[in-house]
Formats: sequence, C-alpha cells, structure tokens
Amino acid sequence: MFKRLIAFGLGIGAVITAVPAHADNCALRDQVVTRLQAQYSEQLTAGGINSTASKTTVVEVWASPETGTFTVMLTNAQGLSCIVATGTDWYAQNNEPLVNDTAS
Repeated sequence: MFKRLIAFGLGIGAVITAVPAHADNCALRDQVVTRLQAQYSEQLTAGGINSTASKTTVVEVWASPETGTFTVMLTNAQGLSCIVATGTDWYAQNNEPLVNDTAS
C-alpha cells in the first residue's frame, strides 16, 4: 500500500513538473503548432492516423534537432490538438516511411 502511494505521488510530481509545452494541454492546432515552432524550434517529424471504433485522430511527433526536445500531440476532426507527451534527448532513425502498398 505504501509503495503504491509513493508511486502515485511521484507520478503526480512528474506531471506537475513537466516540460512547459505540456502546461497548456489542448488548443486549436494552429495555436499549438505556432507555439511549438516559436518557443521550442520544433518541426513536424512524423505522424499518422489513429482510428478506433468511436473516433479518428491524427498523431503527430514534433521535434527539434537543435534542442533535442520533442512533443507528441493528437488532433481530432474539429481541429483541437492535445499534447500527450513531451521530452528531451530526441533522436531519429533514418528509415523509409511505412506505407501500405496495395497496388500489387
């Protein structure tokens, strides 16, 4: 029980002290993109579509090769973007894009 309480407290502490880009969790996509570019020098690095039975969202990873910061955000059909993760020490692998080739 005590271990769970400590783990919960550490989790809450991590959320409270997260990178500033995480402070304003959701806004219109244009506003989020402007902030990521202006304040963190991040650019769109990767993305894809996440579909479930109830909704479809766009998943984007924004990163800065200069600063090493990154942000993961989800955008819904109404254009509302929510930041779901931020971090440092970003690295990228040079792989070809994964695309379903249905023209066989």
